[in-house]
Amino acid sequence: MSRMGRDVKFSSLEDAAAGELAGYLAVPASGRGPAVLVLQEWWGLVDHIRDVCDRLAREGFVALAPDLYRGTSTTEPSEAERRMMDLDIPRAGADLDAAVSLLLSQDEAVGARIGCIGFCMGGQLALFAATRNARIGAVVDCYGIHPNVTLDLSHLRASVLGVFAENDDFVPPAAAHRLEAELREAGVPVHFKVHVGVGHAFLNDSRPEAYDAASAREAWNDILAFLRAELA
Repeated sequence: MSRMGRDVKFSSLEDAAAGELAGYLAVPASGRGPAVLVLQEWWGLVDHIRDVCDRLAREGFVALAPDLYRGTSTTEPSEAERRMMDLDIPRAGADLDAAVSLLLSQDEAVGARIGCIGFCMGGQLALFAATRNARIGAVVDCYGIHPNVTLDLSHLRASVLGVFAENDDFVPPAAAHRLEAELREAGVPVHFKVHVGVGHAFLNDSRPEAYDAASAREAWNDILAFLRAELA
């Protein structure tokens, strides 16, 4: 299936010395739609993340995936873990703010607030982005984890959909339930679902050892319904 989007360049508004940032932007065939930020797994801005942007565009959303690794990616788990742990979190936060601004500046983007969906590392970063940027009105956290990211939930103004897995060694159900309880205590509108019989990254159809078609289809339908409702 052909690509819906294109590579883009943009700059950080907060850090002129940060240099030029890169990303992948996909726009629906209709020409306009609600905007969604798509945040990478620990592999980087790889084809799977571009595919997610394309899928969202086919569903009517304007989708942007910023390259948080600044031009690098990997297929090796040990290298991916190292890059995740080496990620400069304050710089990533500024990059995320710049990506939000870029999305909202697009003529194709409809609405004053955007959605943000992240996978694995990106799931935690999606929550992080929303705690620092009130222009994010909806967050989808897909089995999110990043040990170096601390969340100040008192600043979170977005509704949250959590997508987790029963057999996840990185984010076990107990951790998901703990996060859900913390969000509820902070007054955040939240809906979490732990998908039975699947493991971490079950939404990633580029990884046959992890992907589960039935659960992924169910989760994807939930994600689309959530984003449409929250960004209407």
